[in-house]
Amino acid sequence: MVWQVLEGLSRESAKRLRFVPGIVCIDEGAACGLSPEARAKALAEMKLILQTVGFPWHVVALEEVFDLPPSVLRCFAQEPVGTEGAYKAAVDSFLQQQHVLGAEGAGDSPSLAQGEEQLSWPCTQDPQNPQSPDRPPTAAQTEALSRLFDSVKTLTAKEELLQALRTHLILHVARTHGYSKVMTGDSCTRLAIKLMTSLALGRGAFLAWDTGFSDERHGDVVVVRPMREHTLKEVAFYNHLFAVPSVFTPALDTKAPEKASIHRLMEAFMLRLQDQFPSTVSTVYRTSEKLVKAPRDGCAAGPPGPRCLLCMCALDIDTADSATAFGAQTPLHLSQTQPPTPPPTAPCCSAGMGRVQGCCGGARPCEREDPRARVIEQLCYGCRVNMKDLPSLDPLPPYILAEARLRSQRACIEQQIQEYLVEDSDDEAQTGES
Repeated sequence: MVWQVLEGLSRESAKRLRFVPGIVCIDEGAACGLSPEARAKALAEMKLILQTVGFPWHVVALEEVFDLPPSVLRCFAQEPVGTEGAYKAAVDSFLQQQHVLGAEGAGDSPSLAQGEEQLSWPCTQDPQNPQSPDRPPTAAQTEALSRLFDSVKTLTAKEELLQALRTHLILHVARTHGYSKVMTGDSCTRLAIKLMTSLALGRGAFLAWDTGFSDERHGDVVVVRPMREHTLKEVAFYNHLFAVPSVFTPALDTKAPEKASIHRLMEAFMLRLQDQFPSTVSTVYRTSEKLVKAPRDGCAAGPPGPRCLLCMCALDIDTADSATAFGAQTPLHLSQTQPPTPPPTAPCCSAGMGRVQGCCGGARPCEREDPRARVIEQLCYGCRVNMKDLPSLDPLPPYILAEARLRSQRACIEQQIQEYLVEDSDDEAQTGES
């Protein structure tokens, strides 16, 4: 995908791309159990390729999720302040720069002109910058990340958690540096496998966002998938014919057996079926194109509802519908987590008397709530199922727990003042409209 963008930005392209790209590289070595020496070697190879390309690049370690702010889990409808003007200024500067290079290198060879164009790109790595990508993560962050993934029981939950944390980190980098679009290299084969995997994980309500061309769930940053029309075989042939340099790093499911996780099982199933029936991947992919991003009935006109803490999708599931798996699970979950009701006792203080500690002035219901139940109730059905494989939520990054606590407190306060809010009746609303 990077080489396709580089070709589209060159002067020889028939339809030149008019945007200033940047590359974000996430170092996931700590989650995959790589040694520091192996991580350093892979990063050195990656930085060599990034310097050859010449785009602005940002190498971020996955351990930095423990420093993310809770605001990364919130959806912003508008673009960040000042990014629109900066983006237009960057595009104008880029076009002017290319015009100057075209005038200077008119008599040069195409390869030399392309090399000058690559060298003209700004570079973001700075040894004097305290936030430079060369700054390695601390030992405490690496230990915390390893403890988090070691506490997860199944490989399926590990892969889903890794994907969520990676998305949060990329979203934070995009917002910090003023990017409004994030391009991922998901191919047609990967999206077909992801569609079947999401169905098996109970994420059928969000297939249009997980596999579509554009994903607008984050609001100000849109995730696009420009490589979704190409299969893995086509990508492999392109890399081989054009000698595209690559860096291979082991993932969580490297050398894992076929039935180790739902992701590996669906991948083996789809690739085996594609080998026997060559139209399998394209058929599944075309099915995903027909999915429509539409809210449920009654949710379109109202305000945006709460979103999942991990995947950041809208929680538009009807908990009262007992015919669904989510509705059947919710009453059981509430019955298991709700503490028994204490027997009624005589009031120990009246309304006019001062409250003493340990009496009526104890903790409020918001503060007595179970922290695990507070987080679980703010997850979608698929993320709830995955969180069952995490015995304790303490190893989670602080920004997730802080956002869950903030949402819970806000909902509790809203419930407490609900009886004091004045709402218009139906007759008054109709009179105002007329």
